[in-house]
Amino acid sequence: MNDHFIRFHRPSIGEEEINEVVETLRSGWLTTGPRAARFEREFRERTGATHAVAVNSATAGLHLALAGLEIGPGDEVITTPMTFCATVQAILHVGATPVLADIGWDGNIDPEEIEKRITSRTRAIIPVHLAGLPCEMNTIWALARKHGIHVIEDAAHAAGACYENRPIGAGASDAVVFSFYATKNMTTGEGGMITTHRADLAESMRMLALHGVSHDAWDRYTERGNWHYDVLAHGFKYNLSDIQAAIGIHQLRRLDEFVERRTLYAGMYHRAFAGLEEVDRPPDIPLCRHAWHLYILRLNLHRLEIDRGRFICELQRRGIGTSVHFIPIPLHRFFARLPLAEQTCPRALDLYPRIVSLPLYPAMTEEQVQYVAQSVREILECSRRVRLAPAGAQAKAFPTNVSDGTNSSETRL
Repeated sequence: MNDHFIRFHRPSIGEEEINEVVETLRSGWLTTGPRAARFEREFRERTGATHAVAVNSATAGLHLALAGLEIGPGDEVITTPMTFCATVQAILHVGATPVLADIGWDGNIDPEEIEKRITSRTRAIIPVHLAGLPCEMNTIWALARKHGIHVIEDAAHAAGACYENRPIGAGASDAVVFSFYATKNMTTGEGGMITTHRADLAESMRMLALHGVSHDAWDRYTERGNWHYDVLAHGFKYNLSDIQAAIGIHQLRRLDEFVERRTLYAGMYHRAFAGLEEVDRPPDIPLCRHAWHLYILRLNLHRLEIDRGRFICELQRRGIGTSVHFIPIPLHRFFARLPLAEQTCPRALDLYPRIVSLPLYPAMTEEQVQYVAQSVREILECSRRVRLAPAGAQAKAFPTNVSDGTNSSETRL
């Protein structure tokens, strides 16, 4: 990959993050400690949540939330087919049964489809804020209250997003889980955060995150002479280190700046693709703040002579990285063996061949965004399906030496 290649993602790490990590290394406290506690406090204050629990991944956060709510074998959890596999794997980790509800026009889980799949065994709903666009949470919360079930938001894409002017993380859900993976709107390299308004759930998740031990490492090592601990439950090793938290503290303080830059670039793409019949632009919703973690372009394949794979190859040939978010859950071989594969998700399966995620991150320049947009327009122009070509007209074509395929990239953990 040459220096001019526009990668699908590049994190924005500043001197503040670097200096904080160096100070952490010099402090001698590398695992969960004062910086992890500070990161939790500042994240809680920023989102307006009552409690925040730092963890080593969003996958761990989903697992902890389900375990803390005592969801397990015999229970069903409803989620979307348009998500990374971790959402469904977390449900399987606790022994529960994943149930898929199809998506709506915006790519997010459809509340009407959720209601159709609620049974006497349903214990929870996990809506996923795809690309940073909030789901229709008022309707989902109303369904949860009506049926007496829990809501755990998968907000892996939604750091910095708002639903009806309230930050994601402070609503009526039992828990909200964020990801700080390397490609996310803010990063700790690997890591995540769970917010909740429930003190009992926060306490349970903290206990489970450190082997089910009765009190955490900070208390054990700061209280002189306190050597005793007790294991209360089958726990895990999901705590976030101070080294990771050192990065997160400063990434959080820059989050609004990051989202504003992403929004600016999404607007540039929007204007560049306005009026093009060959594509549909990503949806947005009034009264919500889209975090613009992803810019998922939708190809109108019936108007094109090429498919999504060839489109991606043409962008790569022009030095542009892309990704696809996501391969619907039933299309994976592992999940195809599970009962959930028998459920129909026609909208998700129809949308999947059309979607391409374009580069969108603060480290890009406006010139790079303009180059990506112009390249997309050129490819669409060359691949436009000709209806009534004039006699003797020569069809535009791509070079024949470009192989089909997709450009893999970092995704969501």
